Amino acid sequence: MSARRRPFGYHAGWSVRASSTFLTGPCVPDNGVKFPIPSVRERKQHGRSLRQVLARTTQGDWEPAADRNPLAVLARVNRHRFKALLPIKMGRMAASPFGFLRGAAPLMAADLAQWPTSGLIVQMCGDAHVNNLGAFAAPDGHLVFDLNDFDESMPGPWEWDVKRMATSLVVAGRCAKESESGCRNAVRSFVEHYREALTQYSKLCVFDLAKFEIRRRSQLPLVRRVLGKAERVTPQHLLEKYTELPNGRPNRPVPPRIRLRPPLLQRVSRQVARDVVASLAEYRETLGPDRQLVFDAYHPVNVAFKVAGTGSVALRNYVVLCMGKRQDDAIFLQVKEAQDACGAAFLANIRVPAHQGRRVAEGQHRLQTESDPLLGWTTIGERHFLVRQLADHKAGVDGAELHGATLAEYAEVCGRILAKGHARTGDCVALAAYCGESDRLDRAMVKFAFVYADQTIRDHALLTAAIRKRKIKALLGV
Repeated sequence: MSARRRPFGYHAGWSVRASSTFLTGPCVPDNGVKFPIPSVRERKQHGRSLRQVLARTTQGDWEPAADRNPLAVLARVNRHRFKALLPIKMGRMAASPFGFLRGAAPLMAADLAQWPTSGLIVQMCGDAHVNNLGAFAAPDGHLVFDLNDFDESMPGPWEWDVKRMATSLVVAGRCAKESESGCRNAVRSFVEHYREALTQYSKLCVFDLAKFEIRRRSQLPLVRRVLGKAERVTPQHLLEKYTELPNGRPNRPVPPRIRLRPPLLQRVSRQVARDVVASLAEYRETLGPDRQLVFDAYHPVNVAFKVAGTGSVALRNYVVLCMGKRQDDAIFLQVKEAQDACGAAFLANIRVPAHQGRRVAEGQHRLQTESDPLLGWTTIGERHFLVRQLADHKAGVDGAELHGATLAEYAEVCGRILAKGHARTGDCVALAAYCGESDRLDRAMVKFAFVYADQTIRDHALLTAAIRKRKIKALLGV
């Protein structure tokens, strides 16, 4: 087997199961006998020893497989989606190389799976890119800045998240007209702050790390602006944005209904609406007793189909308007289809929940310091769904802003936040020891990010060419 290209899971004697014994302790083998948690010294030694398995400088190596066919990979992913909505997805991916990157997480997972990793396992975001961070409201109402998309989350190699985030900084920076040197510096800053944050987090006790978050007091101007934007996205704002009052009898109040905007926000049939509402009974059981008390105070009054994101376009995604005791007391629930994580086909020796909605919800809880209090899951027919609040105090970064000082600043935030998620769910001490204090990993990730960004631009060109030749249908500007 080539030393340059080895499939994931081959780690010179360290299997995924063996490596992951450093993640949690005390460890319990099959015979039920407990043995002590490895010491900090042993974990550091383990992390450094993995440089012999995969040198940090080698992390920058990548080249496309000889039989690589990006359009065929995308076609396979799209087979189980609404065909009528696929042109919207293709149009969003064709809009820019960054749009392509956003919709091509399965393609990148397939590309990364062909190359070796160090063997250290974390809870991956699975789709780490610059648009999957943002601000949202914690259960007590205060605003935090964190990862905010977990559709592809599952345990896996920490490198996959870092490489995807690094690539996204280059692709997004280029789309925002940033210079090549500016993009290079952004990636180096991202990895540097990722390494430094891991070292910082490795010195915290578990409880302090579990509480660590980026809040309004952040000294970073970009984070403060996004938090300020999220603060303005109030329930009343959402009610005005997403609903309208139907014509009713004089002096007789009628509940609002979702304002339709086809094709992005569409009517559903009565049967679909009944099925969605009926599924909320199963969803309720995934909430804690205190959350059930809140949920029980609302009742569903309207259901619509919503097109969301880029990678999620053409999946089943419903919005449920639920009303409380007053006309201005409403919540929106998103009931979003959850399919297998894009990395699952390449990480067969890692166990995840059989219910894909549960996989996503649990991944979110593990990676976020604070999560949506109404986060849960349900089933409709044979399909799995994630349930959460829709856009409750949520705000993100505008990709057009990512140039100059803003790109550099945002790269720092990306490094710190991704490191937090990995530190919470993996062996932070071993990972920090592997990454080290030098800039070897930084330079390697810069090399990878630029190589894969160039590949993304070529893949995007293939897609736009196929659209021009009418081999692929695309609806642009939607």
